[in-house]
Amino acid sequence: MEGMDERYPIGKFNYDGEISTDVLQDWINKIEELPERLRKAIEHLKDEQLDTPYRKDGWTIRQVVHHLADSHMNAFIRLKLALTEESPVIKPYDETEWAELTDSALSVESSLLILTGLHHRWANLLQSLSPTDLEKLFVHPELGEVPIKQNIGMYAWHSNHHLAHITNLCKQMDW
Repeated sequence: MEGMDERYPIGKFNYDGEISTDVLQDWINKIEELPERLRKAIEHLKDEQLDTPYRKDGWTIRQVVHHLADSHMNAFIRLKLALTEESPVIKPYDETEWAELTDSALSVESSLLILTGLHHRWANLLQSLSPTDLEKLFVHPELGEVPIKQNIGMYAWHSNHHLAHITNLCKQMDW
């Protein structure tokens, strides 16, 4: 872990290869598996551990769990918008401000429940997409056009990115 970038423990998302059926299936599997992997990573943690930042000036584990629910709810809605509208322009949100709201201090159980149901629905919907569906896109005001197939990879990465924040801290602290 020495020399690792604590902000991006698995690196930044970057995929330049062909997004094949196998690659997509791997990404969908990662999305589907996140709630169980996350629950296992934090089930033994006490409140003071959940309230420990994963890095200096970073979010606490509790905030990361709530952020995953917030972010992935937005991703699911963006997917549904892209599937049902022609290149919709989505509304971004300030994830840092959201992480400071009082609901991010609640028990992580509420967000684990959200993630469990959400990821079940999300993976099911992703499995049903046709090649034409995968080419549909939404427009992010800062990122531009985001095709569904690329966004699947982004959220597979996002799942593992934040899980690594938690598991790396647990290893570092010997929890």
